[in-house]
Amino acid sequence: MTQKVRVAIVGLGFGAEFIPIYQAHPDAELVAVGQRSETTLNEIADHFGVPQRYNSFEAMLRDPDIDAIHINTPISEHANQAVAALEAGKHVACTVPMAISVEDCARVVAAQEASGKSYMMMETSVYTREFLFAKQLVDSGELGRIQFLRGAHVQEMAGWPDYWKALPPMHYATHAVAPLLALAGRDAQFVRCVGSGRVNPNSSSVEPPFAVESALFRLRDSDLAMEVTRSLFDVAREYMESFNVYGDRMSYEWQQLEAESPVVFTGENGVRLEVSDFSELLPREIREFTGHGVYDSSENTHLSFIQGSGHGGSHPHLANEFITSIVDDRPPFPDVYASANWTSAGICAHESAVTGVEIELPVFDASRLREVTSHV
Repeated sequence: MTQKVRVAIVGLGFGAEFIPIYQAHPDAELVAVGQRSETTLNEIADHFGVPQRYNSFEAMLRDPDIDAIHINTPISEHANQAVAALEAGKHVACTVPMAISVEDCARVVAAQEASGKSYMMMETSVYTREFLFAKQLVDSGELGRIQFLRGAHVQEMAGWPDYWKALPPMHYATHAVAPLLALAGRDAQFVRCVGSGRVNPNSSSVEPPFAVESALFRLRDSDLAMEVTRSLFDVAREYMESFNVYGDRMSYEWQQLEAESPVVFTGENGVRLEVSDFSELLPREIREFTGHGVYDSSENTHLSFIQGSGHGGSHPHLANEFITSIVDDRPPFPDVYASANWTSAGICAHESAVTGVEIELPVFDASRLREVTSHV
């Protein structure tokens, strides 16, 4: 592919964070933005100098000058919009999660396979500086053999849009699930989950309204297990989006407080380490965005940026992976199959918490299914 990838962004809350990144990327051209509110649409488009504007997603899909669409809309819209964009011949980047049902995950996978276009779930946790550091320990062999993994995402969602009140904690678990599976290089296969506590009746309409859901997963084609804990409301704790990975030579643990540094253990000896932002992995034009963005000033804020500490400098890494995968004509990381597994892990975990039984996750990759069947 010789010309720049022509990108449109739909959803300009958190999505505005990516506008200057695409504008600066050497292989991308931001050609359009979309938002239902015409006032917000024009304010943001005027600020960033984006000429083409849409308050209709369907109209955006009909634009032949758009190669790729980055979806940042409410969770309930993700699957339908991703499928529609793929069917319209657009590459798709979509903020997490992929969907809120296993059936919708399968629909997105089928649409990607039929279209041949790229689909990438924009999972921030696998491009944070902390993850890139831990991956370096794994890939170099310093960590040794991985023995166990643990992840947690504790976030108070008061003040967020009302639809969060109806969301089970594990339906938004990818930030805790994804780094564990990515470090292990495996899919989740089985999950057993329990719910704990109750949320304030004014905080959630979920039945049962668990304050916390905690799950144990068994990984496919592996002797590994992992533990994931998730909460959305009524848990008194500072924001934490964490992962720990335990090896036989070295272990990595997330810091207790956001202002602290992660700890690396060699045997019983632990040392706190400052982690670089890995900006050298990026094109020079977008390296600065690992340290700042649209929502990092006291005058211009967004809850996802404040609570998530800028998502660990992940935004330019995500945009770069999406664009370069299209240019290089290769699957992005995560691809559609990993995205579906990471998302359905939480969906199946909640089902387990409600039913009290272990759940086996579906296999979305047809080649994987043939491999599994051949061993039965």
